[in-house]
Amino acid sequence: MMQVKETSRMRFAGFCPVLRRSVPFLLSATILVASGFTMGVMAQETQPQKPAATKKSYGGRDPFRKYEPPRPTSKRMNEQSPIPTIQERINHYKAQKAAAMVARMTAPKPTTALLLSEIQVVGISRSPRGYAAIVEAVPIKLSYVIYPGETFFDGQLVAIEDNRLVFRRETVFTDGRRERNVEYKMLPQPSQVNAMNTPAAATTAKP
Repeated sequence: MMQVKETSRMRFAGFCPVLRRSVPFLLSATILVASGFTMGVMAQETQPQKPAATKKSYGGRDPFRKYEPPRPTSKRMNEQSPIPTIQERINHYKAQKAAAMVARMTAPKPTTALLLSEIQVVGISRSPRGYAAIVEAVPIKLSYVIYPGETFFDGQLVAIEDNRLVFRRETVFTDGRRERNVEYKMLPQPSQVNAMNTPAAATTAKP
């Protein structure tokens, strides 16, 4: 028994120097493996990310398909709405006037059937209501006295000045759009012949 213990002690004593020599190498290997793993992780973190590959577009056209030119689109031009004739407008005015009389409402004025291009300024005067203008409907040869706010078929009288009338013209297009512009109608100046025909004021002689 004593011999077995002595043999084991001798073996352990012989193993200890080997173990002492191998421990530093094992520690060094462990440190190297750990440092290599840490450097690999840091390298992965610091490695710049590559930009995502962008897919080239060909303007919505298949590059493997034969090119076909775009079809021409017909662009419809906005045109002015057709204007009824003077007789159609007069008939419409008469129908509105008859309907207003039946309903006991204020009848529209005859100027609602006239275009701004169909009237001519004859004179401008003052009245208890302010400025008034006398215009002539050229197609039907009739004259009317009008005031600011008077409505026409394609516009409205906005103001009366000393020598002109200010209108707001409204143009209607086929697509429903409306365009408003300012229009002036000047009072015609008397010609030299009319001025000569005007009788001169009578003069009285001193006794």
